[in-house]
Formats: sequence, C-alpha cells, structure tokens
Amino acid sequence: MSIAILLIVFVVLLGIGVPVAFCIGVATLGALLASLDAGPALATMAQRMVSGLNSFALLAIPLFILSGVIMGQGGIAARLIHFAKCLIGMVPGGLAFVNIISCTLFGAISGSAVAASSAVGGFMIPEMEKDGYQRNFSAAVTATSATTGLLIPPSNILIVYAIASGGVSIAALFIAGYLPGLLVALSLMVVCGIYAKRNNFPSSARVSLREAATAGLAALPSLFLIVLVIGGIIGGVFTATEAGAIAVLYALALAWGFYGEITRRDIYPILLKAAETTAIVMLLVATSVAMSWLLAYHNVPTQVAEFLLQFSDNPLVILLIINLVLLIVGSFMDMTPAVLIFTPIFLPVAVQLGMSPLHFGIMIVLNLSIGLCTPPVGSVLFVSCAIAKTTIENIIRPLLPMYAAMIVALLLVTYVPAISEALPRYFGLM
Repeated sequence: MSIAILLIVFVVLLGIGVPVAFCIGVATLGALLASLDAGPALATMAQRMVSGLNSFALLAIPLFILSGVIMGQGGIAARLIHFAKCLIGMVPGGLAFVNIISCTLFGAISGSAVAASSAVGGFMIPEMEKDGYQRNFSAAVTATSATTGLLIPPSNILIVYAIASGGVSIAALFIAGYLPGLLVALSLMVVCGIYAKRNNFPSSARVSLREAATAGLAALPSLFLIVLVIGGIIGGVFTATEAGAIAVLYALALAWGFYGEITRRDIYPILLKAAETTAIVMLLVATSVAMSWLLAYHNVPTQVAEFLLQFSDNPLVILLIINLVLLIVGSFMDMTPAVLIFTPIFLPVAVQLGMSPLHFGIMIVLNLSIGLCTPPVGSVLFVSCAIAKTTIENIIRPLLPMYAAMIVALLLVTYVPAISEALPRYFGLM
C-alpha cells in the first residue's frame, strides 16, 4: 500500500507540474503516513533528509557549482571557443565541430550542461547561423554536446552517484568518465561530419600558426583547472571535496585576477546564483535519499532484482531493459533524483550480473544525460531552443541522428567495460 501511494502521488504531482523535489518529498511523506502515525512519520522523514545531507563528499557539490558559476561569467567560454575554432574551424562543417569541442571543454570545466549550452550556445548558435548553418541544426548540436561535460570531471552528478552507490571512489569515477565522455563527443562529431558533407556546410578561414598559438595560450589557464583537480586527486594531494575548494580559488584568481572579466561588484551576484543552484540540488538530494530509504525499507530493490533475473538470465537482455527504463525515466525526471532513486534499485542487479559499481555508474550517468536533451522536460533542450529562438518541434529532425549516436555510445559503454574501467585500472584506482 505504501509503495502504491508513493507512486500514485509522485506521478500525479509530476503530471500537474509540481517541482520534482516537492513531488518526491510529498510522495515519500504520504507513503510514510500510510503506515505510521503523523509524529513518527514526520520525524522519520526529517531524519532521513538530514542524514542524507550529512556527508563530507556532498560539500564538493556547492564548491564545484560556485567554481562553475565563476568560470561561466569569467570569459572562459569565449576563449575556449576561439581556441577550438583555430584548431578545427577550417574543415567543412568546422563550426559544428567547434561547438561540440567547446561544449565538451566548458561543460567539463563548469560541471554543468545547462551552463555549457547557454554560454557556448549563446555565442556559437548565432555564429553558425551567420555562416550559413541551419538554426535548428545548430541548436541540436548545442543541446546534445552540452551533456558530454557531465562525464568529464569535475562532475557533480558523479559525486551524487558515489554517495548513492554507498562507497564507489569519486576519484575512480572522475577518471572513468573521460573515455565515455570523449566517445560521446566523437560520436556526435561523426554525425555532424556526415550532415555537413550532405548539406555542403562551409568552413572557416584558415588561421596562422601564431594566431592558433595565441588562442591556445589564452585558453590554457582555463584548461589547467581539469589538470589541477584530477592531478591532485589522483596524486593523493587532496580529496574531491578539497579539490572543490581549490577549484573555487583557482577560478576566482583566473576570472578576477588574470582575465579581469569579473570585478568585486560581481562577487555577490555570483555567490547568490551559486547558493540558489546549491539549494535546489540539495533539496533534491535530501528528498531523494528519503525516498530511496523508503524503497529499501519495503525491499523494493530486492524484488526488482528478483523480477529481472526471473524475466531473463541473459545479462545482455537485462542490461538492455535497465537502459530502456532509464532512458524513459531520464525524459521525465531530473538527473540528480533519478540517480539517487534508481541506483539502489538497479545497482544490485548489475552487480549480480558481474558489472562493477564503477562501470554501472558511468552507464547510468551517460544514460540519464541523454534525458537532458530529450522532451518533454529536457532542461538543456529548452535552453538551446530559447537561445536559437526556435521550438522543440523544429529541432527534432536534426536531433534524431544525434540521439542515435548517443545511444550507440551508450551501448558501447554498457557492453564494453574497458571503456569505463581502463583508465581507473591504469592509475590503480580499481
């Protein structure tokens, strides 16, 4: 009865447009009230929400959010775009490749797909249209490529998965995300290359070696953030949480002291924006942890595992079913609650099939990343459409081959463990 109430209340609230965090919280509380008196139910809900946030690793999230906001307003995107344009803009369809590379780099630095789509898309979509690219195609490229940065560290969603999984190393997850993230970017570039050849898209003028070197030097301090964070974590110099603090200091020194793109007057709006984003994420984490506890209390993960294993004993089939379920979930739910809710449900199944928790984490994050650029609630999709001043209906056609490319990359990551595990094994993190 409790689980039925949980599902019904959640679906109804989500259907009428209630924010996801409140859908999860109200549905969980309703399920608790169905089996407990009001006092114990409220106390349990509060206790689980607070305990869900009582994690040192979670402190890394607001720190990386703050560093991402600073980077977003510190002129980083423009320098990365110019550098990418100097590298590859001269090939046919080069601006589409520049868009993908810029979104990948900026998404990795900022840790936010929405920030990547708005910062890079705000510059690249008008630039591509001016050079003869179709506006809808440009918006589709931005929406899909902005998600690649979620796999390349520093990534907040990988930290969330580490907590949800109950002990997977954040450092190992950070390293494991590199090859899958680059694989998705490469898959999108293949689609754009074919699209450019069929439509005779133009190329940019060649630049001199000196101009390319100048652009590279301007972008190098921004790219060094990734080296600083990952190098420090792998080398054991600092933890992921401490890396977040270092990222904030480095981003501030870069955007304020080195580039001079922000001033003292910009600090308060930046802190306010970071606090607002952090509050949203933490409320999602708190309510999702409470729901996950309720599901575990009623033995739902075990029942799901038994059902799937009875349905088929073929690991390939079961993993395909899990991916299909997650693709549907990702189209209707934000990544953070989806990871927190479905990791405890599907991770035991994956482990029974011989899949490592690290490999499963990369798979679920890549899967749910696709949901960010799919209707009806894809946040990155809406941002890209707003920037391009177009509608979802208009960009669906150019999006379809890009969806196909991302799903091919997802299947490769799912069925070829080495893509996720090779680098962590090399660095001794597995």
